[in-house]
Amino acid sequence: MRHIKISDNSLGFNAEISLFRNQECHIMIEPSDSRASAASCITALENSLPEILRREELAGFRPVFKRWFLSDIHAQKGLICGNDDIPTSFIQQPPMNGSKAVLWVWLMNEVSSRYEYLYRGNMLSDADGSYMQMREILEDYSDTLASREMSIAENCVRTWIYVRDVDVNYAGIVKARRELFNDWNLTSETHYLASTGINGLNAVPSDLVCMDAYAVKGLKQEEVQHLHALENLSPTHIYGVTFERGTALHLEDRTQILISGTASIDKNGEIVAPGDIGKQTERTFVNIGALLKEAGASFEDLAQMIVYIRDTADYLTVKEYIDRNHPDVPKVITWAPVCRPGWLVEVECIAYV
Repeated sequence: MRHIKISDNSLGFNAEISLFRNQECHIMIEPSDSRASAASCITALENSLPEILRREELAGFRPVFKRWFLSDIHAQKGLICGNDDIPTSFIQQPPMNGSKAVLWVWLMNEVSSRYEYLYRGNMLSDADGSYMQMREILEDYSDTLASREMSIAENCVRTWIYVRDVDVNYAGIVKARRELFNDWNLTSETHYLASTGINGLNAVPSDLVCMDAYAVKGLKQEEVQHLHALENLSPTHIYGVTFERGTALHLEDRTQILISGTASIDKNGEIVAPGDIGKQTERTFVNIGALLKEAGASFEDLAQMIVYIRDTADYLTVKEYIDRNHPDVPKVITWAPVCRPGWLVEVECIAYV
C-alpha cells in the first residue's frame, strides 16, 4: 500500500491518499483551516478533488463513491454542488478535527472486467418509525438489485446504516433487518453482510434511518470469505444482530477486505474495559488485526478507516493512539454514538492484498 499526504494552502485543503497498485484508491480530504466557514470549507473540498486527480500517480483513476461527513447537515447539504453522477452519501457525523466537513472519495482504475460494482448512497424511506423505514429501504434496495439480475444475499457485500438517536431507534432496524434477512435466507447458518450500524443524521428530521450499500456482480461463491476471528470476537447473532464481522472478496486480481464497525468486545460478546477509552481503543484494533489476519492481511494493508466516538471528550486519546500506530492511513474521526452505550469507540476499515 502506498500512502501520500498533500497540503495545498492556496486551495485550502489537506488530503491523505492510499494507492493499491494501479487498481483502487481512497482519499480523505479536510480543510486546511478547521475554522473556515461551511461555505469556504465545502468549496475547498470540492475544488480539491480535480486538483488531486491531476497528479501523475492518479492517472486513470475515477471516483466511484463519495461520502460527506458534515457537522450540520441542515445548513450545509445545500452548499454542496452535487453536479456529477457519482453515488454520494451525506451524513451528519461531525468531524472531530473541528472542521465543518470531511470528504471521503473511493476511486478505481484498472480492475477486472468480470465484475460490476454498484454503489448506493442515502437510501431513505418516508414510512413511520425506524422499523418500517428499515424494512422499506431494504425492500426497495432488493428490488433495485433484482432489476440488475442481482440480489442482496448473493451480491451485496457491505452496508452502512445510519440511525437518528441510535439509543432509541436502533432496536427497530435490528428487528426489521433480522426478519427480512431470514426471508432471504441470510441466517447464522448461511451468512450475513459486512455492516456498520451507527448514529447519523439526515437532513429531514423524520428520516430515522439512512443506508448506503456496496454490491458486486460476477462474484463466485468461493471468492467470498466471511471473517469471524472467533478467538477475539463473538458471533453477532448471539446478541441478536445480523451482520458479519468482515468480508474478504478474493477477486481475480486482488483481495478486497471490508471490516465492519468493530468495537471493544470479547469472544463471549462482552464489552472489554468498560469506561476506559484507552483500553477500548487498543482492544478495538486488536480485534481488527485478528480479522485482517484471517483474510491474509495486516495493518500495513489498510487503505482507509472511519473512527466513531461516543464522547467528544475522548477524541484526543483516540487520536493519539491512531497517530502513534497508524499515522499514514487515510482516516476521519467523527462524533457518532455507537449502537451499544458501553462501547466508547468503533472503527471500520478497508484493506487490500
